[in-house]
Amino acid sequence: MDLKDKVVVITGGKRIGRVVAQEVAARGADLVLSYRGSKQEADDTVQDVKDRRRRGIAVMADVSKAADCAALMSAAREAFGRIDVLVNMASVYGSTPFDDLTEAAWDRDVTINLKSAFLCAKAAIPAMRAAGGGRIVNFSDWLARSGRPAYRGFTSYFVAKAGVIALTESLALELAGDQILVNAIAPGPILPPPDMNPEEIAVVARATPVGRWGGEMAIAKAVLSLIETDFMTGETIRVDGGRHLI
Repeated sequence: MDLKDKVVVITGGKRIGRVVAQEVAARGADLVLSYRGSKQEADDTVQDVKDRRRRGIAVMADVSKAADCAALMSAAREAFGRIDVLVNMASVYGSTPFDDLTEAAWDRDVTINLKSAFLCAKAAIPAMRAAGGGRIVNFSDWLARSGRPAYRGFTSYFVAKAGVIALTESLALELAGDQILVNAIAPGPILPPPDMNPEEIAVVARATPVGRWGGEMAIAKAVLSLIETDFMTGETIRVDGGRHLI
């Protein structure tokens, strides 16, 4: 897919999402960005898009709710007349020891990390069908793609991200006849969490075969490749610097 004059919806525009938005705009796309609590960051991302001479809007939406997902896609069609690409980046990440894992914590992880991708896809698909096709890019995790949890304390997160892979494959099969290609990215060490100290950052870099963190552009390039492909669907691609190899 050539992104020129296409419309891209991104859920979650902080940090990595902002760079993804900049890159799709640089290739001629207009942007619809959802946010839940970070309005200023969303507005800044939209301004980045406008600085690249493309159109953009930010829409407040809780993508764990079907009504908000429907409203988000309606806003996109009202503003720009179409939807060509959906990038499901909304996610939460955190560790909870299994003995402390409550029903509420489980529901939060599964709803935001998995259910939201289904709800947004469901809401966007009619517009993609009307446009003659589209692309959906979901976000899993390198450990889920590798088929092993590896770290304790991430049960609900791991299950949700493994579910994203299953969702990606199922949607790919369901939507192939509509020329809607569905793939996923499974990031490894891309950006250190804000609360990670320098020694912890260095430990992760040493544990990664390429010897460093990936940075936002590693993900942006992967997203672009999955948008641009015309034949690949149902794949989950690790972007982890070889972390899965050891």
